[in-house]
Amino acid sequence: MQGINKRFGAVAANADVDLRVAAGTVHGIVGENGAGKSTLMSILYGFYQADSGVIEVQGQRVIIRNADDAIAQGIGMVHQHFMLVDTLTALENVMLGAEPHWLLQKADASVRSKLDTLMQATGLQVQLDSLVADLPVGDRQRLEILKALYRGAKILILDEPTAVLTPQETEHLFKVLRVLRSQGTTILLITHKLKEVMGLCDNVTVMRGGRVVQELPIAQASVESLAEAMVGRKVHMGRLEGEARKAGDTLLSVRNVVVKDALKVVRLHGLNLDLRAGEIVGVAGVSGNGQSELLDVLSGLLTPDSGSLALGAAQFEAPRWLDPQKARELGLAHVPEDRHARAMVMDFVAWESAVLGYDGLPEYSSGGWMSHAGMRKATAALMERFDVRPRDPELKSSKFSGGNQQKLVLARELGQAPKVLLVGQPTRGVDIGAIEFIYSQLRAMRDAGCAVLVVSSELDEILALSDRVIVMNQGRVTGELAIEDCTEAGIGLLMTGGPQ
Repeated sequence: MQGINKRFGAVAANADVDLRVAAGTVHGIVGENGAGKSTLMSILYGFYQADSGVIEVQGQRVIIRNADDAIAQGIGMVHQHFMLVDTLTALENVMLGAEPHWLLQKADASVRSKLDTLMQATGLQVQLDSLVADLPVGDRQRLEILKALYRGAKILILDEPTAVLTPQETEHLFKVLRVLRSQGTTILLITHKLKEVMGLCDNVTVMRGGRVVQELPIAQASVESLAEAMVGRKVHMGRLEGEARKAGDTLLSVRNVVVKDALKVVRLHGLNLDLRAGEIVGVAGVSGNGQSELLDVLSGLLTPDSGSLALGAAQFEAPRWLDPQKARELGLAHVPEDRHARAMVMDFVAWESAVLGYDGLPEYSSGGWMSHAGMRKATAALMERFDVRPRDPELKSSKFSGGNQQKLVLARELGQAPKVLLVGQPTRGVDIGAIEFIYSQLRAMRDAGCAVLVVSSELDEILALSDRVIVMNQGRVTGELAIEDCTEAGIGLLMTGGPQ
């Protein structure tokens, strides 16, 4: 790609961008949200048309007007939010729009045979007759890659491929990508996770403000140098060293909590937990080991089968449990793990998303009437304080980047100065500059006397933020450690249910 320019109104999303990718390599493209990397890849895949510039594939100049043109050139793209139809099977999703025969029974057999060969060659195993709605997220991603390969992709664009994967699923994906590279597939990897870039890529391009600011072999790069190039200054992501902290009074306590799912499978086994003022407690564990149920129980979204909860002076026993409205009244705030499904209404404008759950506050309503002007004014102030970009309360929630959506949710929940803060996956899909900002806000809440619980699938994040770490496996706490006693290896053993 040479001299690529693309403007959206007054914003230059890409400015004279050059990108050269060698065949059969994994090429990382990194940058903050809004740096222009997704726009550049959308131009390569035909979603956008460049205002000017040239694209060459295999040395030949090509015109890519749409996704069909890209596919014809052997270019495939796997989006961060999967483009699958939940009510169709995996096989039907692959066939959709690319049926090899008008007789569907004949097409079914032909596609199944080709996919079996592809799965054998790449290790991308998927149950072809399962409904997509029933597939775990790792299988859905494998299906998206299979779909692109079935259509003949030799150049594969992956947009934040590990944002929703467990560590095990991530490692399996990387094994598959290495196999594809060895078979001659060229992979362009858009990611915020610099350790993944260092561990997988051959070369890396760094973008900032719509321009390429660095392009180099991975052997000449480091996590620190890439982060500095992305943000334009030194970035501190690790643990802040300082005096040992002394936690204060217990603000939230649960005892003997048991949760069973709809099939009567126990998800939390007699769990006990205390959260104290002036402390960040990190919850480590492979996703699916009870962390989500823990957050839901503590926030009042899920009533356990048995157990008790104390929030300040208020006491609750199952089944007469805390509810989310009462939780807010008692000073508990919750940033859910999935911001799209549970923290925002994507069709709402920013000021509407920024007051969800708090619309009864005096500054937002009076005498039963909502004050839209008050909500807009308060949202503008929150956007300034939490560096939400662009600072436009009237912009649809869906139009903000992932990092700025997350900052908007944090602004809403932290803006009320809660006594207890529950945060699930605080930086999922968030760029490195926003991560640093979010870390600083969580530490500031702790320093102000808030009790903070952080659930994260990123072990580095747990170690960087926590004063105390609990480890969960199969719905049980398998270990509880002061941060000075934590090692990656020790926590890793506890995550598998073994002794430290």
